[in-house]
Amino acid sequence: MVKFMSLSSGSCGNCYYLGTENSGILIDAGVSIRRLKKALQEYNLTTDSFSAVLVTHDHLDHIRHLGSFCKRLSKPVYTAGAIHNALARHTFTAPTIGPCRRMLEEGEWNEVAGFKVRYFVVPHDATQTVGYVIMADDRMFVIMTDIGRMTDEAVEFARQADTVVVESNYDMDMLMSGPYTYELKMRIVQGCGHLSNDECASAIKRFWHPALKNIFLCHLSENNNTHDLAYRSAAAALSEIGVEKGTVSLRCLPRQYPSQMFEL
Repeated sequence: MVKFMSLSSGSCGNCYYLGTENSGILIDAGVSIRRLKKALQEYNLTTDSFSAVLVTHDHLDHIRHLGSFCKRLSKPVYTAGAIHNALARHTFTAPTIGPCRRMLEEGEWNEVAGFKVRYFVVPHDATQTVGYVIMADDRMFVIMTDIGRMTDEAVEFARQADTVVVESNYDMDMLMSGPYTYELKMRIVQGCGHLSNDECASAIKRFWHPALKNIFLCHLSENNNTHDLAYRSAAAALSEIGVEKGTVSLRCLPRQYPSQMFEL
């Protein structure tokens, strides 16, 4: 059995748990150890229930507590070389990450804590940003958060997945009529920022396949989106390509608190 939980998903912090009967991993470390322990405890899990951390990129909402994870938990941290080089210089991670540093080979499947893991590069304005394909038992799990535009490679991996976690960050009308500066709005929309509801919906149309069981919408903006808008946009996309309601489980992940534990 494969289980998945979001501990937080948004600019306030990002962290996800993926586990099997035998092992577990975290993706990103944007929540404190205290919050992590409390969320895991609800499901009779502890920090011993995961054996490694994957990092998607070096923005603070994804690595804010990675340094304390390394210092207090001593879990190996896996990511691409360019991201590791950035973490080695980052104020929040440089002092403690050294002994935990583990490099992922590009374009290959890597063994990580009992999982097979492969990364793919996505456009975002960090040093480098990656999505992950994770084989857990016989299930393929794909996560792509903070992705400025959808790539062919990301779509191809998602077309093979049982579960896809994909960003649906903003509603265009809310963003453009909202209080953000023009410069920040352009940073978000111009291909290296975040994925809109409409862009996410278009991506879902491209990667939908009959064996897809779960779609989780992640990293929803607090100021420029709502769960209802994101959900309705994705649901409409599925309907437009003839996917009957209930064929796939579609959910929005909460921003500031843990989701339930999902069985994939």
